[in-house]
Amino acid sequence: MADALPIVYVNGSYHPKAEARISPFDRGFLFADAVYEVLPVFGSKPVLLDNHLIRLDNSLQELRIRNPHSKAEWISIIDTLIRKNGGGDIGIYLQVSRGAEDGRDHFYPPNITPTVFAMATPIVASPKDTSGISVITLEDNRWLRCDIKSTSLLANIMVRQQARDAGADDAILIKDGVLTEAGSASVLTVESGTVITRPNSNQLLPGTTRAMVLELAAQAGIKCRDEIISEDRLQAADEICLLSATKGIVPVIQIDGKAVGGGTPGPVWAKLYALYEAAKKR
Repeated sequence: MADALPIVYVNGSYHPKAEARISPFDRGFLFADAVYEVLPVFGSKPVLLDNHLIRLDNSLQELRIRNPHSKAEWISIIDTLIRKNGGGDIGIYLQVSRGAEDGRDHFYPPNITPTVFAMATPIVASPKDTSGISVITLEDNRWLRCDIKSTSLLANIMVRQQARDAGADDAILIKDGVLTEAGSASVLTVESGTVITRPNSNQLLPGTTRAMVLELAAQAGIKCRDEIISEDRLQAADEICLLSATKGIVPVIQIDGKAVGGGTPGPVWAKLYALYEAAKKR
């Protein structure tokens, strides 16, 4: 991801990013007691805004953190950040921690005020977004509440760095012999023209882009199924794609050093990519 754009938001005010300050006693800093969202903006217009705000609220509820803003207030913060940073194609990062206290206590402190931070970063397209990426498979050793978009991403950081060290672009995670998701993306596979995705559960994040692509696929008459995907099925898939808010739908052309399909982006990816890009423009 590119460097943050000049203006950020902290607790009700907009600042040059070099002047942004948060207490070292903030529980987001001390415990990763915080959640986040990243929503894409194309042509200065947020995509799937309602879906991202609903997921943010769900994560906050699961951690029993009070949502500090109404939907209208979140929209105002997002729109102002877009405007103050020049608009265009950017990603908006929202983070809410439980707040700052006077010490370090594992118990939730009563009547604490959440800390809100938001920033914008440019969305920079890579040629690999359409030409294809390589991935490796790694054991999924993350905690068991991956449906919460927590800022506690140490395990994700470690697997993505392992992928980079191995010369790959990302890692696809395997738990108990079955696919969960990628280091920072949802995963879909294609078998005989049918799109297969892992059902949502506590072991993976319910991807907003994935949900959008599946809806577009169904409308276009492309068969889709939710199924558990074993590692063997993953390795034998005709096509594999990663999906995320800022990258969209990216084809995987190599897994663990072996070609996926013909080693080039497949025909189902091409259809889904065209549907997604058209929807984005609408």
